[in-house]
Amino acid sequence: MEKIQDNYSRRSFLKVSSLTGGGMMIGFSWLANLIPNEALAGSNVPKEWIELNGFIKITPDNLVKLYCPNPEFGTNVMTSLPMMIAEELEVEWKKVIVEQGDFDTPRFKSQFTGGSQGMRMAWVPLRTAGATAREMLKQAASNEWDVPISELTASNGIVAHKGSNKSATYGSLATAASKLPKPEKVNLKKIGEFSLIGTPQKNVVGKNIVSGNSLFTMDFKYEGMLIAMAIHPPAFGMKLKSFDAADAIKMPGIKDVFEIQVYKDGYERASFDTRAFNNLVVVVGNSTWEVMNAKKKVNVQWEPIQTKKETILSWGGRKQEEIIPGGLESTDNHLKQMLEMQKKQGKVLRKDGDPEAAFVKAKKIIERTYSAPFLAHNPMEPISCFAHITEEKAFFVAPIQIPEMIKQNIIKNLDIPADKLEMKLARMGGGFGRRAYGHYIIEAGHISKKMNAPIKLIYSREDDITNGVYRPTYMVTYKAAIDENNNVTALQIRGGGIPEGAVHENRFPAGAFENYIAEGWSIPSNITIGAFRAPGSNFIASAEQSFLDELAESIGKDPIDYRIELLKKAKSNPVGKNNEYDVDRYIGVLELVKLKSNWGKNDKNVKRGIAAYFCHNSYAAHVVEVSMKNRQPVVENVVSALDCGFVVNPEGAKNMVEGAIVDGIGNALYGGLRFDNGSPFQKNLNQYRIIRHNEAPKKIDIHFVQNNIDPTGLGEPPFPPVFGALANALYKATGKRFYNQPFINDLNKI
Repeated sequence: MEKIQDNYSRRSFLKVSSLTGGGMMIGFSWLANLIPNEALAGSNVPKEWIELNGFIKITPDNLVKLYCPNPEFGTNVMTSLPMMIAEELEVEWKKVIVEQGDFDTPRFKSQFTGGSQGMRMAWVPLRTAGATAREMLKQAASNEWDVPISELTASNGIVAHKGSNKSATYGSLATAASKLPKPEKVNLKKIGEFSLIGTPQKNVVGKNIVSGNSLFTMDFKYEGMLIAMAIHPPAFGMKLKSFDAADAIKMPGIKDVFEIQVYKDGYERASFDTRAFNNLVVVVGNSTWEVMNAKKKVNVQWEPIQTKKETILSWGGRKQEEIIPGGLESTDNHLKQMLEMQKKQGKVLRKDGDPEAAFVKAKKIIERTYSAPFLAHNPMEPISCFAHITEEKAFFVAPIQIPEMIKQNIIKNLDIPADKLEMKLARMGGGFGRRAYGHYIIEAGHISKKMNAPIKLIYSREDDITNGVYRPTYMVTYKAAIDENNNVTALQIRGGGIPEGAVHENRFPAGAFENYIAEGWSIPSNITIGAFRAPGSNFIASAEQSFLDELAESIGKDPIDYRIELLKKAKSNPVGKNNEYDVDRYIGVLELVKLKSNWGKNDKNVKRGIAAYFCHNSYAAHVVEVSMKNRQPVVENVVSALDCGFVVNPEGAKNMVEGAIVDGIGNALYGGLRFDNGSPFQKNLNQYRIIRHNEAPKKIDIHFVQNNIDPTGLGEPPFPPVFGALANALYKATGKRFYNQPFINDLNKI
């Protein structure tokens, strides 16, 4: 077994107290860096614990309950995280009950779902919490039976002593155990000793979801609740000038129409305080239908914004200045601007060797430019939020990925003391980064305060699509120098985006070329952008992997073999010191997908493309198989290889990869948001094309690299390489390279 030695206060890691009616409660730290607290006894839910992120509750009837701090929006944390505790605690999985924890930063240190960090951050803390509870229960039995703890075993929620044939349930020992000091050292199982972790388990709330019992914010009801909807400017670059609600206020069920200012003047935004429009007209009434109809009757006048600068506090605590230009932007102009930037030298992000000289000496130069449009998130459940602000407290029900990042925003813009804030974390009907931004919580709070009533703010699908927050639009050029011996002697990457770029200068193939240069640029915009599944990586992976395929073909090498050749070169003779990737893990997914896809087989009806990428600490490779029917692509099969470290729940992991593949194919083929004079051209799903059921792959075959590496993340890594694998398969199927997303535009020209 693996010995875990504390290097921090054990009192700061766990807090244990007796429960009314018997049993014990164990709190654990998400990051294991807690401030010590006095033990509390006699309360069902401790109210004075500080910086605890979750807790185990063991009841007299031998049930174990985990309050999951991470918000759930489909990543399956509510299943995988308790599996870690149950494994070390030695309880039957069917005895584990999982509930979503409320937003509580004093208790929960890191309530964050995103960045593919859930399993990685929880791996040691949650297992340690389970193992600590197990040892305390054994110690309680040891004291009661007067036998050495070393002679006791724990299994299936029972402590047993073989010599005396005594046994006791955890529930019967829990009260006594809660009064014991915490052990300074606990043993964690080695991977080979797991019986639950690593086995496929169904989603613990799956039945509730499919039966309609799961609580989304859209489902939430409250006595006396009113419905609110907002009217925002029809175009980015516009703001509210005035409005006339005389006709709207007369309509049935309408309570009021008024203006709100979301963020105060001078408010210094933090990383996730993005919002598209600051001044909104709000319509409040009894029902959604009545409010939607009244919105149409409000006569609103808009005016252009002026260029301004705002100071933003980045996630790392660094202040930076952001320019928000005036004017109405259009997609056609964006493309012209980006093409002009590509002609100029960008900011040098990394330079190895002498690439300029290599290009001068080159016998042949291959240069290709790739682009991608803005993308809308389009989660299945549009934005919504419940708020009820009274003198006693500010109560919210919110579907948000990072609740802790919105707290200071609520306090400052709604004038709410921190100790009066209460938030239920609703299950999210999709997120993909969109629900990392909580401006809608502030909007709902303003409306509740104005109405002095409980309200539910609802965005229609049109509101959601046209209100931001979007994946940026990007462009990048790859250029390679090839000598007379058909060797690639230099590589240049130059790219950027509106309003931010996507070049990751230290990722592969950096380190594999003696002469290498990466440049970046960006163009300010008033169009609001934000995180989108695997931010930045989702575009650059497509361009990089498409170019590597074309490069391999130009020098007569197999695309998988060429990638492996470059990686081996980066391992044996690495260039530079900041290469972010692990060569062996990268090669591992390529070799696994090559084997499992039977790469090299010939099928005249099916063409294949490969792509592999590293991001968010993990590695993914896909082989996409495509056939053409009636000049349209049919994705026959996708074979995938993933290295995300040890897989906690293969069932959930497989589902995650399948979702990423379908999502990636849909965005690559069809995704794109156009702007005309600042206004999104697509305003609903009848215009914004997403993948349909019959367009999903007919088969997806998923394989995980088996290793003993701690979990490294899975939500985002499978997504980026799908784009490139599809582009490379389409080339084999059509004979045409695809440089601009969405690919359907060029496919329709064939």
